[in-house]
Amino acid sequence: MTVKRGQSYLGNHHVAVKGAPAVTLCRSLNVLPDLGDDRRPEGEVWDEVAVPGGGEEAVDEPKSIDLEPVEVHNVEANPDKRPRTLKHLLRANHVNHSIIYHNLQFDNHMPHILCSAYHLGAESHQLYHIYDEEAKELEPWKESPSEVAQDDWREFLGDKRYQRAYVDFFEDALAMKYAYNWKRVIEEYLLKGEEPLVNGLIGGLGHPLIHLGYAYEFDSREVAIEALALAATQYNFLHQYIDDPSYTRKPSFSSTSPLELINKLASDDRFDGLFKEPGFANIEPLFQKHESLILEYWNAWDLQSSDDPVRLFRESQEAAVALLVATVRPGTHAYNFFIVHVLTTSHAVRILLPLLPAKFHVSLVRQWWLLALAVYIAELRPKTDPDYVPADLKGKGWKHVEYQALNSEWATDAHYVKAIRAMKEAARTWGDVHDRYLAAAVRFVDDFEGWVF
Repeated sequence: MTVKRGQSYLGNHHVAVKGAPAVTLCRSLNVLPDLGDDRRPEGEVWDEVAVPGGGEEAVDEPKSIDLEPVEVHNVEANPDKRPRTLKHLLRANHVNHSIIYHNLQFDNHMPHILCSAYHLGAESHQLYHIYDEEAKELEPWKESPSEVAQDDWREFLGDKRYQRAYVDFFEDALAMKYAYNWKRVIEEYLLKGEEPLVNGLIGGLGHPLIHLGYAYEFDSREVAIEALALAATQYNFLHQYIDDPSYTRKPSFSSTSPLELINKLASDDRFDGLFKEPGFANIEPLFQKHESLILEYWNAWDLQSSDDPVRLFRESQEAAVALLVATVRPGTHAYNFFIVHVLTTSHAVRILLPLLPAKFHVSLVRQWWLLALAVYIAELRPKTDPDYVPADLKGKGWKHVEYQALNSEWATDAHYVKAIRAMKEAARTWGDVHDRYLAAAVRFVDDFEGWVF
């Protein structure tokens, strides 16, 4: 099903339509990240954190994925109008709108689209317009069944009814324990413990992970608190695949290329007929009934033993772009709403890798890989074809892409704008000598007519 202009789809899931604020779907799936060694932002102090799944006995030197950090936009202290506008709107959203809404099924994407549009050059009036459109779909906060306290905060993990209580709990800690240093709150509640909350960041189709990336990139305590609350309320069974090392097994086949494994998966007839229709609802049954199949591919991409994990991560970003753009046959405009999350979560991982301790690097990327595989299989494994992305740019560059992101009829669709931002950052991170990221972005903005489920 394709969503055309002026339509919306509200079945088990949700899609965004023309001009409407990409109302965000997401019943909650959960997946988990790991984190790293003693890499840390300059001036930051991190307590020792146990390696998830490895415990105190783990002896392997953590594998670091060394990337240059992206620019941090400190809008809190910037007196110029554009950053002030973003600061005010992020704060207004935090005060006025719940982070999960529509019967606790959809996620609040306001920070994602505002920050992405800002990065792409949106002016103040455009940011206000985005806010006004996105806010039409959002809901006010509702009281939780009870408060959350220090001695029981983990007891309510995965219960979305406690979203307000978790926000209050983490904000109290921010003010009363950590003198408004939100990174210390992240350290305490996300990174510590035998089964740290960070191992659930890709629950909810990866929205806690995406939210956390924007918190770091824009140095926003409001967005950071929301990310923690999302991680708490969207925590689910998928954390076990990182927390329990027995799920990491020697594979019967392997590759250093995620796209090579995706292409192998696309033609693996063991997956034929698992599901009648594509959809997010296939993910939980996939793990319940066919766990060994997906874990076979999950373990086949071995980052830990690689001598060049940076190259492997680069190839994972190339695969994420290909899954969104190179699976769409010319003339179909069939850009997949769920598959775009593979790209936007990859972008979040790219933001976070230079900022989190190295002991978490490999497992964070492996979580992304687990989510990517789950979504790809749930969407019935569309084949990638590089020929679907025309090499002839007809003179179009990133200015054309940015203009479409901010001025087209889809400029208030959060997923559309986020995807463009992710492709542009990938091009900046890795260089784009052959204009492959640019070609994918040009095709996407020129061909997009709505999301397909």
